[in-house]
Amino acid sequence: MDEMERIEAAKTSKEDRIENSLRPQSLDDFIGQDKLKNNLKVFIEAAKNRREALDHCLFYAPPGLGKTTLSHIIAKEMGGNLRMTSGPVLERVGDLAAILTNLSEGDIFFIDEIHRMNHLVEESLYPVMEDFELDIIIGQGPSAKTIKLPVERFTLIGATTRAGLLSSPLRDRFGIIEHLDFYGIKALTHIVKRSASIMNIAIDDEASEEIARRSRGTPRIVNRLLKRVRDFAELEGGKITLDIAKAALKALEVDNAGLDKMDRLILTVMIEKFGGGPVGIDTIAVAVLEESDTITDVYEPYIIQSGFIARTSRGRVVTEAGYKHLGVETPKNFQKELL
Repeated sequence: MDEMERIEAAKTSKEDRIENSLRPQSLDDFIGQDKLKNNLKVFIEAAKNRREALDHCLFYAPPGLGKTTLSHIIAKEMGGNLRMTSGPVLERVGDLAAILTNLSEGDIFFIDEIHRMNHLVEESLYPVMEDFELDIIIGQGPSAKTIKLPVERFTLIGATTRAGLLSSPLRDRFGIIEHLDFYGIKALTHIVKRSASIMNIAIDDEASEEIARRSRGTPRIVNRLLKRVRDFAELEGGKITLDIAKAALKALEVDNAGLDKMDRLILTVMIEKFGGGPVGIDTIAVAVLEESDTITDVYEPYIIQSGFIARTSRGRVVTEAGYKHLGVETPKNFQKELL
């Protein structure tokens, strides 16, 4: 395995586990994120009319909302090849050079979790993004010299779940910066029906909406739940009905609000062990035996958006809605805790 294959292997093997047939192939097929789609259509069409590479793009959002899918769509719309890797894999400048020197004009270079890149690799990207030249140091000591290696004009697409961890010099070099929002039930229901059709699964409208409602506003989770509900349905005749969907989701421990076992554990621990808060994220992580970054990136965004916990200057606190969701009586000093 050569250098570039080694670097891209981590991302490629992960993508191989995803059913590519469920991934939208064009912006018209991409469901939801209407404002973002309309903007991208303008940017892509304008770049194609000028016969230029699309400006560098940065997409930031919680996991599963479509950042990687958009990179595939942009590559197809622009007619370029897609090269994929992730921030942690790019350990050395040589790793970056191995990919950049194999890019052709108009190609798309996608870096997932770009905020986790080595700072030396990040700094070497600056002249590449601006002038399409990679600075390479040859030799050591007083005899060392720098040469500028030209790179074909390409589009860098960065994806991150934590935009706040990106350095300002890197963030400012992206010409297109877009945020992906959680999806509404209507859009998710559409995704359920589309995926069910592709997988040749019969499903009721009510069942589609039920799965969508419990999918945390995330297309990736919609498709994951649909596959698992399908397993239950196949033992009951094949068609996914509302009753089968509810029974399957109950077995999967996904409640009516879309919270899973870990979500409810976080809320329960905050209430039972820390009086509902305020409590720090590191303390919560230790209590539930999970990494704090995982809680911050994966679980917390949806719980906060659902209104079950809130961030305060002193830490996280469970809201009145959070108490009601677990069926726990709201404490008398509840309002004081939110101050």
